[in-house]
Amino acid sequence: MTETVIHGETTGPAPDWAPDWAALALENVKREIAKVFVGQESLVDHALITLLAGGHLLVEGVPGLGKTLLVRALAKAIGGDSKRVQFTPDLMPSDITGSIMLDAQMGKFITRKGPVFTNILIADEINRAPAKTQAALFEAMQEFQVSLDGTDYPLPKPFMVLATQNPFEHEGTYPLPDAQKDRFLMKLLAGYPDERDEKEMVSRVLSGGTGAELSLEGVTLALSPQEFARVRDEASRVRVDPSVIDYAVRLVAATRNSPAIETGAGPRGSLALIRCARGRALLERRDFVIPDDIKALAAAVLAHRISLSAESDLEGISEVRAIQAIVSSVQAPRPRGEAPTAPAEVP
Repeated sequence: MTETVIHGETTGPAPDWAPDWAALALENVKREIAKVFVGQESLVDHALITLLAGGHLLVEGVPGLGKTLLVRALAKAIGGDSKRVQFTPDLMPSDITGSIMLDAQMGKFITRKGPVFTNILIADEINRAPAKTQAALFEAMQEFQVSLDGTDYPLPKPFMVLATQNPFEHEGTYPLPDAQKDRFLMKLLAGYPDERDEKEMVSRVLSGGTGAELSLEGVTLALSPQEFARVRDEASRVRVDPSVIDYAVRLVAATRNSPAIETGAGPRGSLALIRCARGRALLERRDFVIPDDIKALAAAVLAHRISLSAESDLEGISEVRAIQAIVSSVQAPRPRGEAPTAPAEVP
């Protein structure tokens, strides 16, 4: 038994497994974010789940929804750092990873680390850069390191890429390669806030200045990086029943057999489902995953890993809708004694 400390305050003895402590710590982080980021609770939860699972998040939405504000508030709440890169057609790989350059005064080569060396990297409008620049993130997103001139440099912990793309502007954009999309743990469609949240946001911003500033005033440290590492360890210890693993694998396998889908998700999709489900369970103060965790996250985890058939495109079926149909058609594990329900048809 050890003493539990959250942001410098001792709260009593902590058992080896402490879902309540970890969930409380995450609630503190969410409370700090809410001081500057109004509404969009689902987006906040998914960002936390992604960070807990050690993954990366792709957010598709129109400009001005506060994605940058969310990331900076999250980084500040966990005592981390964040950097933003605006992706453009002329952006070079070295503008992200860094380079080896000659220092004329010292007469030797020095390493200039790029903005990727941070805790949370905001890749704004990632699909505006060509494939060679997008590929510069492959090693960082998969290996959590960057190779410069034959030397491997580890990235700070925790590390997450939060990339954004605009769903409406296609001129001057480059489709993300499948290998790049597969490295994102989840993809979210960020919508407009409701009227009440938008009024609250406008009132808060204008009460403190002109409204042009991106202020994080009021956001304080909720967890140190070391404490957040412990919360992440707790998430990795969330129990997953073999029947739930089987359910996740069957869902992913169904994407490969659906007539609505041309190319289904790979094995990384099954693993991503379980990783994210553990984080969701922890947010809800559970030390075990339930099928509802898999159902709730299936669209965000799998939609960007599939390619629709030509017929689906003609019929206007979206990737999210195709995944939702599969979730409805695949039988989930059920408690003993409960009668099975008839699966729905896959489109």
